[in-house]
Amino acid sequence: MSRGALALTTSILFRRARLDPAGSSAQDVLVAAGQIAAVGDVEARTGAVEVVNLDGRYLLPGLWDRHVHFEQWAQVRTRLDVSGAPAARDVAHMVAVHVAGREPNGDTPVVGYGFRDALWPDAPHREVLDAACPGAGPVVLIGADLHSAWLNTEALRRFGHAGHATGLLREEAAMNVIGALRDAADDVVDAWCLAAGRAAAARGVVGIVDVEKPWSLPAWRRRIAAGNRTLRVTSAVWPERFDDVIALDLHTGDIIDETYGQLTVGPLKVITDGSLNTRTACCNDAYAGTADAGDERGVLPLSVDELSRLMRRAKATGFECAIHAIGDRANAIALQAFARTGACGSIEHAQFLDDADIGRFAQLSVTASVQPEHLLDDRDVADRYWAGRTRRAFPFRSLLDAGAQLTFGSDAPVAPLDPWLAIAAAVHRTRDERPRWHPEQEITVAEAMAASMPTRRGGLTLRAGDVADLVVLDRDPFTCDPKALRTMPVAATMLGGDWTHRATI
Repeated sequence: MSRGALALTTSILFRRARLDPAGSSAQDVLVAAGQIAAVGDVEARTGAVEVVNLDGRYLLPGLWDRHVHFEQWAQVRTRLDVSGAPAARDVAHMVAVHVAGREPNGDTPVVGYGFRDALWPDAPHREVLDAACPGAGPVVLIGADLHSAWLNTEALRRFGHAGHATGLLREEAAMNVIGALRDAADDVVDAWCLAAGRAAAARGVVGIVDVEKPWSLPAWRRRIAAGNRTLRVTSAVWPERFDDVIALDLHTGDIIDETYGQLTVGPLKVITDGSLNTRTACCNDAYAGTADAGDERGVLPLSVDELSRLMRRAKATGFECAIHAIGDRANAIALQAFARTGACGSIEHAQFLDDADIGRFAQLSVTASVQPEHLLDDRDVADRYWAGRTRRAFPFRSLLDAGAQLTFGSDAPVAPLDPWLAIAAAVHRTRDERPRWHPEQEITVAEAMAASMPTRRGGLTLRAGDVADLVVLDRDPFTCDPKALRTMPVAATMLGGDWTHRATI
């Protein structure tokens, strides 16, 4: 079965579609059997079952999000949002209000998400939660970056951390608790994922790389078999399930046959450091003014030798590698491991880079898989903890100029699964009235959109033979203002020739 195959649809003729960012005249596009059958003069082909007049609207390749924790993103709407809280005491008050009047259930934790404590005037502590909401049962609050979790005393007992000094868990301890929170039945979670997929399609998304831990492919197999046709999915695997994948003789790029070409085996995902908000991203220099997160330069769970062994095994078994690296030291080590092993793949985040390492991405053919909305979420934290060095943070212009390939994602739920937020952040580097943050690193709309489209497709313009994964826009993305770019209205989205979203056409 071909990579683009889905349930085949009848043919559709798009009239007067704009295809070229340069603003050339509108053309007709015929979609048949899940592909672009013809572009240009298709007047003689009048057998299309449906004719859609776009009246000069843009018809472009559909958008991808290359870094999503999809199940966690799907569950966000069921959890308490504490992302706007400016202090620990405010989060505790939000939890207290949330649980007021409800009967505590010792088997079901109260779960919140989204706190960012790096700039808080007070520290997260179990006693703060205990005092604000006694009798609430276990309370688990997930950090916005997914690298920390704040628990009350009862939750600490529940998840094996009784006696923890503060209740603020970091890195592996936090991730283990986050993973243990999944207590909904498969059919419930799958319904959440279907709703989240439809919401993504409404923003023009046709595909994701799902890096949910430890391996999401079996769950996606089930969801697609049950009728979820919202997105293409490339499913990454973490080291703890890598033996299972190898035993099944799977390899990066393999298409799972019974999923209509919708599900593909992804890379091996490996963590090499922490995150900025948790102050665990591994850096060459100490975090300014703090050493409260353990090592004052961050954490490095794997040495370059250990990382290289994993990557050699991945290469030998037909897997690409997706290496999480945020701090400049972690990125240097990840690039060193790519050079040692000859492995293929990406560095996920590439958030803070030494000048000398910018050019190594292109030299080693390593993709910089970045999340531009993070630069707006993290700018104040970076200005504080990476003081004097932020010109090297989120260096998109420098990477492109050095010949690197950029791909965009959201890291949802760290940022919303909405490619227009990423595109606008990379182009304008602000989302409000504040000055643009390091505008020398801005890129063009065309470059940002290309980073949000299928890799190696050779441009933004559709061609005959392309898979009919398409988006129709209600505004011109190449000329609109920053606010309009962030809120780009999507008229319709198509996956393999089938509508996954249809609003205004």
